[in-house]
Amino acid sequence: MSRRPATLTVLLALLLAACSPLGPDYARPAIDMPTDWKPADGAAAIQWQAAQPADDLPKDDWWTVFGDAQLDQLEGRSLQENPSLQLALARLDQALAQSGVHAAALLPTAQLGAVGAQTRSSANRPLANYDIPNSSTIQNDFRPLLSVSYEFDWLGKIRRDVESARASAEQAGADRENVRLVLTAQVASTYFLLRQFDEEMAALAESIASQAKVLDLIGKRYAQGAAGEADLAQQRALLESSRAQQALLKAQRSRQENALATLCGMPAANFHLPPGKLPPSLPSIPLVVPSRLLERRPDIASAERAMAAANAQIGVARAAYFPSLMLSPTYGGYESNRLANLLAAPSVIWSFGLAATQTLFDGGRIAAGVDFARAAYAGTVANYRQSVLTAIQESQDAMDSLRELSVARERQDEAVGQQSKAYRISLVRYREGLDNALTLAVAQQNQLAATRILSQIEGSRFVSAVGLIKALGGGWHGRKEPAIE
Repeated sequence: MSRRPATLTVLLALLLAACSPLGPDYARPAIDMPTDWKPADGAAAIQWQAAQPADDLPKDDWWTVFGDAQLDQLEGRSLQENPSLQLALARLDQALAQSGVHAAALLPTAQLGAVGAQTRSSANRPLANYDIPNSSTIQNDFRPLLSVSYEFDWLGKIRRDVESARASAEQAGADRENVRLVLTAQVASTYFLLRQFDEEMAALAESIASQAKVLDLIGKRYAQGAAGEADLAQQRALLESSRAQQALLKAQRSRQENALATLCGMPAANFHLPPGKLPPSLPSIPLVVPSRLLERRPDIASAERAMAAANAQIGVARAAYFPSLMLSPTYGGYESNRLANLLAAPSVIWSFGLAATQTLFDGGRIAAGVDFARAAYAGTVANYRQSVLTAIQESQDAMDSLRELSVARERQDEAVGQQSKAYRISLVRYREGLDNALTLAVAQQNQLAATRILSQIEGSRFVSAVGLIKALGGGWHGRKEPAIE
């Protein structure tokens, strides 16, 4: 047999394989970005740069900036035990394995087998020649087999499919990172809310002790005839109201404690967190141009990788318009009815085949498949744009909230000081008989309310700080940037 046809076939295959893949090459769509953040009153604007998702950059354990050892311990446990994060990791492993399955299609498939059989034919089988009767025979068949199949990727269908699978695996990695970021933010927010309740309960306990002393004072004055029964009833009502608030706060704290247990992968019934306080001060949070941090938001990276995967599927769908080429050489090795002759030259068998199939009529199925792939890509583009817009909104919201809460805290600090002063004056005046019990009770209520509001503002500041860090994508690796406090 001449080697020229075989050589031409190989050259043709190489030429076809070198063709550019069908479908559009992926390019990240441009997005009109604002030129700066919305500045606070009197503040200078912060300039934008074009954001590029890069979620694969390493991230710090951002929660350590709060300097709370208990929070650090809870975060570490949640990263080890949380089922949602474990599920995201399992899905990433699945996506990586699936990517390997698709990549294997670029290589030939080889199969090795062997046949060893003994067959007895019936003497009563239909006659092949009516002049010659059949007889029963026993036949042996020994045959090793090696077969190879390979689909020529002359249109780039397989390459596009591999491209899509790899992008999907990268998307799964971004999704896992997003679950990690959301989880750690939930743990921190829940923890700080619990500590807010602790501080409110501490203020309430102090107020209850003070109210009990005032009740004792009024009781003594009542026994001496210097106070009326209404004064005594008023103070008792105030004390019981404060104790009711204490019970409500305990229930709210319990719910946060149970939520922390679940986030950390522990049964709520087995988890208890001793009372504590919020950190003494809020950490400085780098306030940088959005491109420096939004590019590290894993939800944006996930949306961007979904676009790449969907874009590649357009090429896969378009390839169905053209023939598929399958090379199927088979080297049977040897076949013989006796083992002694298995390796003899007459026992050699082989085959070589090239198959091409082309769809002539499908009722529009291929065209509908291409339209479906294009629509899917358009959907991922819209989702990507929405992810970027949401990231901008979340960052701006958290930034504004943190600024306003800082202003509110300064105002409330002053309010607490004034209410405490008013209560002390009212208590002195009551002892001197210059104020009645109702005035004193109002002063006590106002002082307690002001103190609780201060604790709530402080807790909200820490929760907003967590929200801003989450909105900006995580840690900063010690970069020196302008900060918001």
